[in-house]
Amino acid sequence: MKSILKIGQYNDLIVERMVEFGLYLNSEEGEILLPQKYVPEDADIGDTLKVFIYTDSEDRLIATTLAPYGIVGDFVFIKAKSIVPFGTFMDWGLEKDLLVPKSAQQSSIVPGKKYLTKICLDGMTDRVYGTTRISVNCDKDIKELKEGHKVDLLIHSFTKIGIMAVINNRYYGMLYINETYQDLSPGDICTGYIMRLRSDNKIDLTLKEPGYSSIKSSGEIIVKILRQSGGFIPCHDKSSPEDIKRIFSMSKKEFKRAVGGLLKKGTIDLKKDGIMFNTGKNKNGANF
Repeated sequence: MKSILKIGQYNDLIVERMVEFGLYLNSEEGEILLPQKYVPEDADIGDTLKVFIYTDSEDRLIATTLAPYGIVGDFVFIKAKSIVPFGTFMDWGLEKDLLVPKSAQQSSIVPGKKYLTKICLDGMTDRVYGTTRISVNCDKDIKELKEGHKVDLLIHSFTKIGIMAVINNRYYGMLYINETYQDLSPGDICTGYIMRLRSDNKIDLTLKEPGYSSIKSSGEIIVKILRQSGGFIPCHDKSSPEDIKRIFSMSKKEFKRAVGGLLKKGTIDLKKDGIMFNTGKNKNGANF
């Protein structure tokens, strides 16, 4: 039985015959060559092999057991290798580089630098290609998302007001710079949360869990730093936002909310010159 072929993805194909220069694998598109250099030592006729399928320089379907950095549909942070008149070739882990056509480039690409790239398939030619036009190649239908949902983020770029990121390898959203206190760079992967789903289908993100859990997490950070500082820190609600960010990596607004929660629990006392553990009730913050 012939397998349905998925170009630019992994396929489980059956070895149909062996030749001096490799194996021919069975598919609905006909036989596909797995070159000898990629053939497992113990491979035999009738075996099922997991292979990645793409086209070679002459547009023939070819199989490999090498693993590219991503498959069709994935967003990957990869290095530009060389520029040609019709585009740029990127290193995506295979012998044949991934072409990003000029028409699919957001801006000029510099060899040696890394760029967030989406791996795509041209349905007319069956060629796998890349694009650095990220936002327009993300899903605009956000009905499956909910505010407060935990998501995976892949950092794309920085603007004056925010940090742009790919969400769950599918959507596109923004972290506001003035609410982000974690050092991030393009290509970084981190966990975030859906803060707001806007009427124009744009997505606002945050690195802190919304609602009570966020306050709790910030409170845990304050307790941890208090312990590391011997139970007292010369920082309070009158401290500058810069000092609070430097010590706690959070905004002043969030710091004040978290301190308020710790005060209600009796975990800390607020002094004129800083905050300290409530030594009478909770010396080590154990009840937090």
